[in-house]
Amino acid sequence: MSHGFDCPSSNARIFKLGYAVERTRQRWCAARLARMISLLTLLLVASPLARPQESKSGMPPTRPRTRDIGLRVGVLPTGPLNAITDVAGVRVGHTTIIKGDDIRTGVTAILPHAGNLFREKVPGAVFVGNGFGKLMGSTQIYELGEIETPILLTSTLAVPRVADALLDYMLALPGNEDVRSVNPLVAETNDGYLNDIRGRHITRDDVLAAIRGAHDGPVEEGTVGAGTGTVAFGWKGGIGTSSRRLPKALGGYTIGVLVQSNFGGILSIAGAPVGQELGQYYLKQELQQAGAALNNSRGLNPDLPQADGSIIMVVATDAPVDARNLRRMAARAIMGLARTGAAGTNGSGDYAIAFSTASELRVRPISSPAPPQIALVTNDAMSSLFEAVIEATEEAIYNSLFRATTVTGVGHTVEALPLDKIIDILRKHRVLAE
Repeated sequence: MSHGFDCPSSNARIFKLGYAVERTRQRWCAARLARMISLLTLLLVASPLARPQESKSGMPPTRPRTRDIGLRVGVLPTGPLNAITDVAGVRVGHTTIIKGDDIRTGVTAILPHAGNLFREKVPGAVFVGNGFGKLMGSTQIYELGEIETPILLTSTLAVPRVADALLDYMLALPGNEDVRSVNPLVAETNDGYLNDIRGRHITRDDVLAAIRGAHDGPVEEGTVGAGTGTVAFGWKGGIGTSSRRLPKALGGYTIGVLVQSNFGGILSIAGAPVGQELGQYYLKQELQQAGAALNNSRGLNPDLPQADGSIIMVVATDAPVDARNLRRMAARAIMGLARTGAAGTNGSGDYAIAFSTASELRVRPISSPAPPQIALVTNDAMSSLFEAVIEATEEAIYNSLFRATTVTGVGHTVEALPLDKIIDILRKHRVLAE
């Protein structure tokens, strides 16, 4: 007999039955062990040991995303990666620049598809929540409803240089030899609290590396790319992403959001007043006597950016939505932003960019064959897409905070969100899944 047993043939049936029982027992034990490991992981994340510490290599350990601790945002299911890349064809690339004591910046590239975007433009729209920012390329998108380059996110004073490198990339693409006008789409937030922003350290090679390194699959989040030097709610901000997938009865469409968080207000997570309970929030000093002294007594830096800043929210969908309704989707990103406690202050540039990857809606040269007719999502059918944008934007912002790590630059240190305290607060307010 096989299996290493000396079992007489007359007992073959008994052996087979015993072997089946043993295999069932092993599977049950393995499943139970997996559940125990999952629970242990959650407990470790919730413990003080989970607070981000530098490893011997100098690289911080991986921090969890919101769903890793049992936080569920909204009612709609996510895509398999819970990322903007769940929208088929979308790619994301980062260049992270950390040098010396003062350079903490980078570039993030979002590509709606892998082809030549100038020859296959995608329908797009921009919505401005507050216009304190430098969103290059927005007026042509507003006028024509088309996006013809990758979407690049970066640092405020780097916008012209990043745009120049983006033009080099677009003009060099095969098929663009006769192109005389390109509308580069470059958005920014100000990372000057942690980065030597006046040095303008981003180079052409950095930009091209982000574009050419863009990929599908999981998206790097937190202190990466354009989120390297950002601050949100007085904690370390960064890049975050999330997605939602509508049920077939609602079209089966996927909606993905990526954010560059660098703004402030009174942090709320799934309705829990996190900022207030942590003692770090906008207008605290104005509302409390001796507020600065109180902040210092808690180890908080009273000169941290508390509200001014910016956020860029990029919304992608495979739904056949035209520019007019894409602008309506972009507007709902502001609602997701509001759920996190954003203050929308005078100095905060709050922008949303939305596009559709539906191939039938791409704008091609006149000489191209006519695309097949496609039925656009009607106004009456947009509501579920709106809800998906709101939920994905809210969760993407949380992910940008959860995944970010403590950063020191230009004489300042911005701490990562203290996850052990966050988990305690969320449990107290009963917003974590059991």
